[in-house]
Amino acid sequence: MNLVISFLSMLFIVTSCGANYKFKIETPKKTTLNNTIQIAVSEKNEKVIDSVQFFINGKVIISNDQNTTVYTNDFGIGKHLISAMVFYPEGTQKVNNSFEVFAEKAYDIYTYKIINEYPHDPKAYTQGLEYYNGFLYESTGKKGESTLRKVAIETGEVLQQIVLDKKYFGEGITIFNDEIFWLTWQNKKGFIYDLATFTKKGEFSYSKSKEGWGFTHNNSELIKSDGTNKIWFLDPITKKEKRAIQVYTDSKTIKDLNELEYVNGKIYANYWKNPLIAIINPSNGTVEGIANLTGLQKEMEKTQKLADQDEVLNGIAYDAQNNRLFVTGKHWGKLFEIELIKKQ
Repeated sequence: MNLVISFLSMLFIVTSCGANYKFKIETPKKTTLNNTIQIAVSEKNEKVIDSVQFFINGKVIISNDQNTTVYTNDFGIGKHLISAMVFYPEGTQKVNNSFEVFAEKAYDIYTYKIINEYPHDPKAYTQGLEYYNGFLYESTGKKGESTLRKVAIETGEVLQQIVLDKKYFGEGITIFNDEIFWLTWQNKKGFIYDLATFTKKGEFSYSKSKEGWGFTHNNSELIKSDGTNKIWFLDPITKKEKRAIQVYTDSKTIKDLNELEYVNGKIYANYWKNPLIAIINPSNGTVEGIANLTGLQKEMEKTQKLADQDEVLNGIAYDAQNNRLFVTGKHWGKLFEIELIKKQ
């Protein structure tokens, strides 16, 4: 009993002493790529600190005593958590802070020119769109209505189709190595189909990303969005999420990233409820351009009433061989071939 009392007394003394220390991490809250920042730990009353171990996003950072220098390119754009384990004569304490990295310069603004218009099924609640060998492949959403389709561009005719089990809400698709990969919204699950027959070949799960939204690939990795500001890169063999980038301009982050397409080394992304396409550097998440397609939505409204906040721009497909860019929207009766034009 006396030993227990002695131990509790010692614990109280150490805790009480530690409670008198007021540590904080000093760091700039905002910075940009290609910049360095100084991070330091201090104690409010300048009490003795023996040493400090820094962590950024949970990874150990080499430090010099109570401070360290960080190069932003090592961590990329986005919000990053700093932790410091502070060692002092009476014990240890962990303190936290964060810094946010923005793009180094403003993005380019793009307008567009309509090259062609094609029929599109107005019943298609478009979630994913991809061009492959002369045809469009499209996924549609909503439970009980989600379909995977092969579509003739010129006529809009659905040449081949399967329906997803009604318990799933279908999302984005991509075609990789003669297989179609199809995401679901909130089930943390995707499906794999044979390109020619639409026969189901397998399924995969994703646990790190929040949900399934848009899908594309860069010939070596599968790339998905999850409705946040993050874009995830998956191993095409294991289907596991390897890493993620956060998407930022020079002044803010872009959330609700949706349908994706990989175009000439960049990721093109719709963002939900906005008639815009963000052009993203896949190496660091920088928004290098934004295409304003508000006019396309207005063009649709000349012949079709669009449901507010629902029948929005969504769907990007790229024909690399002929340099053709196609876009459409949820329940839109037209598919547009457009050319993006950088504003001077």
